[in-house]
Amino acid sequence: MSEVRLQAAHRLVASNPGGTYLGTVPDVLLAIPVLEVELHGDGSIRRINVLRRPGQAPETLQMAIDAMRRAAPFGDVSRLPRPWKFSETFLFNDERKFKPRTLDN
Repeated sequence: MSEVRLQAAHRLVASNPGGTYLGTVPDVLLAIPVLEVELHGDGSIRRINVLRRPGQAPETLQMAIDAMRRAAPFGDVSRLPRPWKFSETFLFNDERKFKPRTLDN
């Protein structure tokens, strides 16, 4: 599912152009919500589970969920082994813009 995760991270950025950044991650982040996304075979979202709620700026959790829904569907995954799910960590800066941790190389 690492291929799907990378594709999803790119879709997250493309689908949320005003809410993302791709530069250097700041030393201190505003919030770090983590989501697990379970997919249907066609790549649409079946379920989103919250793996980590941010301690501050709790509204960023809903922002991350909304961003994930805007980015879906993530392409046909029916030929991949089950379970069809992946997790993503959202690195929010002080401007409440996020970078998917998958793209933080």
